[in-house]
Amino acid sequence: MGNCCGNPGSGTSESKQVKPKKKNNPFYSNECAAANGSGAGFKLSVLKDPTGDDISLQYDLGREVGRGEFGITYLCTDIKTGEKYACKSISKKKLRTAVDIEDVRREVEIMKHMPKHPNVVSLKDSFEDDDAVHIVMELCEGGELFDRIVARGHYTERAAAAVMKTIVEVVQICHKQGVMHRDLKPENFLFANKKETSPLKAIDFGLSVFFKPGEQFNEIVGSPYYMAPEVLRRNYGPEIDVWSAGVILYILLCGVPPFWAETEQGVAQAIIRSVIDFKRDPWPRVSDSAKDLVRKMLEPDPKKRLSAAEVLEHSWIVNAKKAPNVSLGETVKARLKQFSVMNKLKKRALRVIAEHLSVEEAAGIKEAFEMMDVNKRGKINLEELKYGLQRAGQQIADADLQILMEATDVDGDGTLNYSEFVAVSVHLKKMANDEHLHKAFNFFDKNQSGYIEIEELREALNDELDDSSSEEVIAAIMQDVDTDKDGRISYEEFAGMMKAGTDWRKASRQYSRERFNSLSLKLMRDGSLQLAGET
Repeated sequence: MGNCCGNPGSGTSESKQVKPKKKNNPFYSNECAAANGSGAGFKLSVLKDPTGDDISLQYDLGREVGRGEFGITYLCTDIKTGEKYACKSISKKKLRTAVDIEDVRREVEIMKHMPKHPNVVSLKDSFEDDDAVHIVMELCEGGELFDRIVARGHYTERAAAAVMKTIVEVVQICHKQGVMHRDLKPENFLFANKKETSPLKAIDFGLSVFFKPGEQFNEIVGSPYYMAPEVLRRNYGPEIDVWSAGVILYILLCGVPPFWAETEQGVAQAIIRSVIDFKRDPWPRVSDSAKDLVRKMLEPDPKKRLSAAEVLEHSWIVNAKKAPNVSLGETVKARLKQFSVMNKLKKRALRVIAEHLSVEEAAGIKEAFEMMDVNKRGKINLEELKYGLQRAGQQIADADLQILMEATDVDGDGTLNYSEFVAVSVHLKKMANDEHLHKAFNFFDKNQSGYIEIEELREALNDELDDSSSEEVIAAIMQDVDTDKDGRISYEEFAGMMKAGTDWRKASRQYSRERFNSLSLKLMRDGSLQLAGET
């Protein structure tokens, strides 16, 4: 991965010597080059105008501080000034499709475009070499939003109002700049430092897009819990960011998402129904003004939903400093902690999975395609794909195959050409079976007993918990995941946790797009996507 490596002091001459041995990424070249195996001299260019091509001349990369689907974030030091930054290094091998490449290119362009703002992480520099893209940005070391809330002994409506004001101010500045964020969620907000007065900052513009007034979009992106109904209807504009902020507000006030189900289809249908529960604890204690704002932000009709400016003019936000300073109760704090830690437990497992999925090589894909294309038409249908996969020993559920077929059949002719087949092949490796979940489970099951015991769970989450609440949170996770109540987590229970609510396979952004694209089409066909009152 070039300069992505954890040891920034290593020389570059060695990597240059071994580089010719690397196999070509099929997306580094056009379809013909990929199909015939040529394109060895092709260099993938991602960024429009990077600062330079050798990050090591200006920065030292240090320890890893985070990991995502495409890249690893390192602590990074300016060689001349000694100032600390964060560097997100994205391996080009992981940019498997044109959509992936465009996402990274657009993320850098949007960060360059955004004005300096105290609640938006700022871009410092960008570099691109043969192996990776490096995005150097402001370092945020104050931790995640929910963790800070839980660490405070007293959590109130007033605190939630202050946080919501900041989040909606970020939405407003984005919209003023013609940027739709499209992926607002608690994990995408970090505190700049550990001081009590630290600003909260939006950190991730990976799914953001430029928009013009009145422009409508149809690409399904985002995180399921926070997705607005019009995204599922594939006809949306910047109003979706206010919806997502409304979901965050609901979670801030009661500790659980407003729209939840065991399956992704159930989540989608709950979002479409848009029924908000104000009965559970602590809603009876929450002010009418706060509930009014939640309703108006989670208005299913985007034309009637408040704009970011209107949210900031709402009495609950305007009078944030006068909002009730009465504790929302330990239940909400415990839920927020559990929500945060459960996400981290899933992410830890997904990180183990990602190491096994890291780079699907192109080798063998063309051979497999030719084997399935028995009539030598240059394309294969669903039956040929299914039969070919069975011959290769891969048993894929018909429903999953149909979803992938629909999602990757770009020209809609009911068959896959070679480039469409490459995309399917890449994703089949992620969804063929639960092999990767087994590997993640074994990572936690240190003594190989076949169970994750409470001590192993405690060890796995040791760096995520503070001493004061650790046992309470561990007990809460065990209570949730250990369904047979034998005091330990079996593989079946672990897999159930990983698949609950949102399928673990949506660790892949591209797979998520495909899955929800197909789900949206299904809900359109059965009439589920009509607005209430429509006929």
